[in-house]
Amino acid sequence: MADRPASTPPPGTARSALETEIARDVRALAAVSEQIGHSFARSHELRPNDFRALVHVATAEAEGAPLTAGQLGALAGVSPAAITYLVERMIESGHLERAVDATDRRRVKLHYTDHGMAVAAAFFMPLATRMRSALSGLSESELETTHRAMIQIVSALRDFSTELDDTATSGQRTAGTADTPDGGKTPRD
Repeated sequence: MADRPASTPPPGTARSALETEIARDVRALAAVSEQIGHSFARSHELRPNDFRALVHVATAEAEGAPLTAGQLGALAGVSPAAITYLVERMIESGHLERAVDATDRRRVKLHYTDHGMAVAAAFFMPLATRMRSALSGLSESELETTHRAMIQIVSALRDFSTELDDTATSGQRTAGTADTPDGGKTPRD
């Protein structure tokens, strides 16, 4: 018997085939979303990292958890200096603003401005119309099931991304060090 996680369906089953198709759909969704993002960035004279940062800010804000610049930098995978420069550009262009966190006045959160929302809405409204049309043939029950599936998929993607970041971070921490007899780390020569 082949070793595989308990939750993995046997190859060749209908469920396995459906899960494979969903994984392909997610890749296709990511690829076409990236193309649309590049078009938005080009049409508004933004850099690709600028657009990705705006998406992270919009997503976090929609989820009720606005980001700090440091959190945005971690999500975008850029240095503190680079994220500071990026945020300053987005503030100067009118897309973002900083606001003091109401629960912790030492923390500053990033938010879309009305101008930034209007620019995004003008560009993405035709897509929203197409999405509504594409989904119009599905029942509410099918939409609810799809939404639950998307929540699980996004959660799995985020978990995997966190694991990758943790692995990269721990690899960076341990590079150039060696274990000591008591389990500590010491610099290698």
